[in-house]
Order: sequence, then C-alpha cells, then structure tokens
Amino acid sequence: MEKFKPGVPVISKAGHDAGKFYIIIEVKDAYVYLADGRIRTLEHLKKKKKKHVQIINREHDITGLDDVGIKRILKEYEKV
Repeated sequence: MEKFKPGVPVISKAGHDAGKFYIIIEVKDAYVYLADGRIRTLEHLKKKKKKHVQIINREHDITGLDDVGIKRILKEYEKV
C-alpha cells in the first residue's frame, strides 16, 4: 500500500523549511508536490523528495479544495 497519497498532511524533515506543515497534492516517482496555501499555493507547489517528509497518519479529501481550504486543514496541526 502506498503511504504517500494526495490529501495526506506531512511535516518537512529537511531543508530550510524543516518543521513546516504541508499537504501532499501530487506524487510522482521519488518526489511529492506539496502546498501550504500561503507561500506554496496550488499554482506554485513545493517539490520535495519523499525521504525528506514525515507523514501524519490522517487523510483529507482535497478534491475541489483551494488555498484557503488547505490553510484551514493545516491550521489544526500548527496549533498542537
């Protein structure tokens, strides 16, 4: 079973954005494309290797979701 799926929230483990929350929008080979709704919008996705992100065991439906919806989902995780 593939654990990297669109709609799964992740935390960046490496790079200048370490510790930042994202939502997986797309998966291709060894890379995931991430959005946070603020800087990394749906038009400007962040490309990151799978080994540099940690999955949060929860899945969200992202069909029809816009940048504001992504921000609302990630707000839950940033409070903790």
